[in-house]
Amino acid sequence: MTGATSASLTDLIEQQASLERRIREARSLGRATALAEVKQLMADHGLTAADILPSTRTVPKHVRAAVAPKYRDPATGATWTGRGLKPRWLAAAIARGASVDDFRIASPADGARQQGHG
Repeated sequence: MTGATSASLTDLIEQQASLERRIREARSLGRATALAEVKQLMADHGLTAADILPSTRTVPKHVRAAVAPKYRDPATGATWTGRGLKPRWLAAAIARGASVDDFRIASPADGARQQGHG
């Protein structure tokens, strides 16, 4: 590397640092100016941040409650709510001749009926 090339590289690095500093200053000034303009427009028109920005808290349209399982595989403890596709373990058991009701989980209401309370 020659002395001229080295000095030129050093000069370019210094220029780069100077330009980056000037860019940061220009962005900061532009940002401050824009913010002042926005605040003035909001004041002129009686607007608040809530009028301009959407709520950050979104409320789900419909919250589904957890559904209790209605069927249990006694071999593995796997459960199924009875909604959606039948699980493989239940489909296989039915194919072997079992009934869906063979896997039904007794609910507390079922127990009360059996005891004559319902």
